[in-house]
Amino acid sequence: MAAVPRPEILAAFEGAKGFMPVDEGLALYAAAVEAGRLGLPLLEVGTYCGRSTVLLADAARAAGVGALTVDHHRGSEEQQPGWDYHDPETVDPEIGLMDTLPAFRRTLFRAGLEEHVIALVGRSPQIARIWNSPLGLVFVDGGHTDEHATADYEGWAPHVAEGGLLVIHDVFPDPQDEFTGQAPYRVYLRALGSGAFTEVSVTGSLRVLRRTGAGI
Repeated sequence: MAAVPRPEILAAFEGAKGFMPVDEGLALYAAAVEAGRLGLPLLEVGTYCGRSTVLLADAARAAGVGALTVDHHRGSEEQQPGWDYHDPETVDPEIGLMDTLPAFRRTLFRAGLEEHVIALVGRSPQIARIWNSPLGLVFVDGGHTDEHATADYEGWAPHVAEGGLLVIHDVFPDPQDEFTGQAPYRVYLRALGSGAFTEVSVTGSLRVLRRTGAGI
């Protein structure tokens, strides 16, 4: 039976800003609990306001491992002004740019998980270039252009340990979803085609893959 979060953790997840539906969140949590058994850190690319971070952090806390989340906190392409996913409340009124870091910190505080998360504030490729440790789970949920999704995959997938999990969000095979999920879909296909990953589960737009091979 898949692990499920405690009611207060699920409530914190649902109460945070973000776009992940509950069924996908539950699948992510179950994957994080499983990956935590490897005794290695769990890492997320694309923090936004910390909705999914709550689930990763709680799973990491229970496993006694670290939860890391990577984001520059200026918002991805579809979250900028003029786009459907833009939230004016995330704009810093002083400089006129998005800044989701304060909302993220409030999310963790309300969930009682501040001590269980390391926030890596910066651009994913820059941080990935200096990362040199194996990870039990990598959750790719950053930018939705080919440039950004590919960079996240190339930067972080090689660090998934044997038996660890690569989780990809917003995988939409339909070409009409070009601006929301086609780039993650292409990354998902690339991961499967590499021979390094085997699919474990599909829940909505969430794909869970296990590291079973060497080549990426």
